[in-house]
Amino acid sequence: MAKAQIVEAGVDDVADILGFVRDLARFEKLEHEVTATEQSLRESLFGPRRHAEVVFAEDDGERVGFALFFHNYSTFLGRPGLYLEDLYVRPEKRGRGYGRLLIRHLAALAVARGCGRLEWQALDWNADAVAFYRSLGAEPMSDWTVFRFSGETLTRHAQSAD
Repeated sequence: MAKAQIVEAGVDDVADILGFVRDLARFEKLEHEVTATEQSLRESLFGPRRHAEVVFAEDDGERVGFALFFHNYSTFLGRPGLYLEDLYVRPEKRGRGYGRLLIRHLAALAVARGCGRLEWQALDWNADAVAFYRSLGAEPMSDWTVFRFSGETLTRHAQSAD
C-alpha cells in the first residue's frame, strides 16, 4: 500500500461510483434493491444541491475502495456529524489497510469540519466488518433500532391528511 491515496470523486466518476455501489449490494446480497442510475447519482451527488460526497481509495492509480458520506446533525451536541453510508473495499484488496485509510480520512474530515461524530451502520451478519470497526475502537450502538419509511409506506405518509 505504499502508493495508496484518497481521491475525491468528481462528476466524471459517476460510472465508477455506481460500479462500487453495485459491488457492495452484490456482496450484501441486496443487488435487487439497487435502483440508482448514473443519472440519479450525477444529480444527487453533483447537482445544484449535493446530498452526499464520495472518495476513493486508490493504489498506484487503481481504485480499490470507496466511501460515500454526508452530513447529519446532533441536537445533543449542537454540531454536525458525518454519516458514512457506504464503505467498500474490493474483496481481493481487503486486509491491506484501505478500509483504515478511508476511515481515517473521514475522521480527519469530520474533525476539520467541526463535526462531533462519525457514524455508520453495519449488517449484523457481516462479522468481518464488525470486527474491523471494533478493532478501530468504534462502539456499536446496541440500544438503538433503525426505523425506515420507504416506497409505498413513505408515499402514504407523505400524502396523509391526518
